[in-house]
Amino acid sequence: MSDTQPSEQRYQITRRVTLVGAATNASLAMAQLVGGVLAQSQALIADGVHTLSDLLSDFMVLFAAGKANAPADDNHPYGHARIETLATVIVGLALIGVALGIALDAFRRLQSPEELLSPAPAALVLAALAIVSKEGLYHYTVRAARRIDSSLLHANAWHHRSDVVSSLVVLVGIGATLAGFTFMDAVAAVLVALLISFMGAKLIWNSVSELIDTGVGPEGQREMLDAVRHLDGIRGVHELRTRRMGSTLLADVHILVGPRISVSEGHRISEFVAKTLRQSRPELREVLVHVDPEDDRTHAPSSHLPCRSELMRQLNLQWQSVPGALPMENVVLHYLDGRIHLDLHLSPGSFETLEGARALARQLTRVTQEVKGVGEVMVYFR
Repeated sequence: MSDTQPSEQRYQITRRVTLVGAATNASLAMAQLVGGVLAQSQALIADGVHTLSDLLSDFMVLFAAGKANAPADDNHPYGHARIETLATVIVGLALIGVALGIALDAFRRLQSPEELLSPAPAALVLAALAIVSKEGLYHYTVRAARRIDSSLLHANAWHHRSDVVSSLVVLVGIGATLAGFTFMDAVAAVLVALLISFMGAKLIWNSVSELIDTGVGPEGQREMLDAVRHLDGIRGVHELRTRRMGSTLLADVHILVGPRISVSEGHRISEFVAKTLRQSRPELREVLVHVDPEDDRTHAPSSHLPCRSELMRQLNLQWQSVPGALPMENVVLHYLDGRIHLDLHLSPGSFETLEGARALARQLTRVTQEVKGVGEVMVYFR
């Protein structure tokens, strides 16, 4: 989605979904914290703090979505999608911090039994309410995430799903405490902390993998290569590289084409390759196609050979000794196999008879091949 309208639409969907989640989390967190204090449930208070962390992540999502969908500029020619990735890392770190605080407090209470809380039955109702609310938020958010293919919304959706699991643990812990196992409320708080930290670590791991330019896996690469391997004009394809930026994918690939086709035909083939790759991977936004006239993995490179201006200077010195060679109508250069092969095009005025044309061609070929680096020479008369 590189044009303005889809990006704006994407942001509006993200904003709407996140605001719904923020409003729900704010109401639920208040109910859990107040209810946890009144009902004397440490696990419910921990779950309320967890819900507050969701509220923080909701605001982070709003900020990141707005920045990530900003159009490309001079300093960010590939756009700002990595802001979404960075925000996901921050959400993960916040989750781990919250989990650590909850776990430390629960361990302190387990070591001092007199500080263990005795939850009231009302805490069960609040835990059940949290489960229903968070599961609903998960399904609402994950549908939107799939619709616009947003890794940040996916992260927030799974954040809601982790809340469901933690609330289930809280429900069981409160129930066990009411049944006479007074330590279970604190144990449930510890388990909630472990679940929160696991989810935070998972978000960080996935985002860091993207930040270090982890691409698609081997199977995905094979599918992309197979999509273009047999296209018209393609003799080979290699060196496919991919990397992710937020919800988008970037790629570059080398294609092998006929060594003597025109630049315009090579460019047309590269456009077709890019279009086909985008069709095979809808999230693929940018494709850089490198056109090779020979397989540069096996053939001698031509980087040591002179460029056109230097070569033409040497050739003109040689051609001055050949009557009728100048002015040359057109010179086509082919850098192949570590040599420069030339197609020389002369006008009909360069010769009077067919035999004269042949003699001129032989003489031109001889003096041209005296220049270092020159290989095959073909002379054409218009």
